[in-house]
Amino acid sequence: MPILSKAIRMAVAAALAAGIIWAAAADASDFKKPWLRSDRALVVDAYEYNAIDWTKLAADKRIVGFIGKATDGLPPPSKCEDDDDVQLRLCRALWKRYAVAQELFRTRRMIAKALGLKWGAYHVARPGNPIDQANHFIDFAEPGPDDLVALDIEEIDPYHWMSLSDAEEFARHVMRRIGRYPVLYTNDTTAGFIAAHKQEYPLLSRLPLWYARYKPDIADHFPKGNWDGYTLWQFSSQANCGERNCPYRVPGTPTDIDVNVAAMDADALRKAWPLNALADNRQELIASVPVPLPRQDALAGKEQLVWAAVDPKSDVKLLAAAYSAIGNRYPVRNPPSFTAVRHKEETRRAYLAALEDRAVALAEPASPGIDATTTAAFETREARNEEVAYGP
Repeated sequence: MPILSKAIRMAVAAALAAGIIWAAAADASDFKKPWLRSDRALVVDAYEYNAIDWTKLAADKRIVGFIGKATDGLPPPSKCEDDDDVQLRLCRALWKRYAVAQELFRTRRMIAKALGLKWGAYHVARPGNPIDQANHFIDFAEPGPDDLVALDIEEIDPYHWMSLSDAEEFARHVMRRIGRYPVLYTNDTTAGFIAAHKQEYPLLSRLPLWYARYKPDIADHFPKGNWDGYTLWQFSSQANCGERNCPYRVPGTPTDIDVNVAAMDADALRKAWPLNALADNRQELIASVPVPLPRQDALAGKEQLVWAAVDPKSDVKLLAAAYSAIGNRYPVRNPPSFTAVRHKEETRRAYLAALEDRAVALAEPASPGIDATTTAAFETREARNEEVAYGP
């Protein structure tokens, strides 16, 4: 007990110290008004209707990059063949607008690179085939090896924006086409949702995060449990920039321009561009157990107790797979009757239901210790000296 108590005290003290250090660092870090720091680089992103005076913009030496809107969903039809005159004229107008937008995109890219700015392009993700959208984006933007590419997920609304599962496939196809993944642009709500469901979105949760939130302090909102920090933070737009007040005014641009900050200086951002490094794939650890010691050493108090992390085997899907595997590995000797088969299925369903209930109950933070779901014992008929074809 003295050894254990001492170890616990040391662990708690270390955790508290780490928390104090982190909190002190967070207040003065890149989570609170970093754009006020002259050693933090800026990036402008724009859509086709933003007016830009490039000479004035380039005079701001903190601005390292420019990200232009490339594509929005799927392209308009390449041929207009409609019997309805109104629809025919609309189709032609959409195609003309599309062609003008592409020419503007190419012109901006040429000017930005001529001025020494890093270049990037983003795709506004809409409902529809994600493979076709990825091909559309790559064919339109024609990204070079040093050009940033980004996927814009505005909200979690599959009726207006691409679903998150489709966004995963979009990112994979971009990788197939150009050999690297896109940056993920999204707001704090969507980023938090992806982080909370990273088992369902293993790729989106690792993409470099271009984080949109128009508040001066994001320390309490940023999903730090998944991403250590943002790749870019869009901190200013028409939502919080007006004629009177604006977090940062970019020379030569209107108040509706989007401005982003990076957690590094200009030279470091240029070296890191196109910002395509995936976030670390952390192994979730939800419990710890003492490492076994020789009995004599433990009794003599010669060794200090060491705790080892435990892999989260309480995942319901993993347990369900293991349950099925064991059932198939050790079948009953005699063919089961219909009643036995039905009972087997009922038992299996009840078991999985119990696992799900426990998983939900354990979703709330718990004190360190052995994971209850992993080590839980569910009473079976074998325990009551009864026979059953299959059982947990």
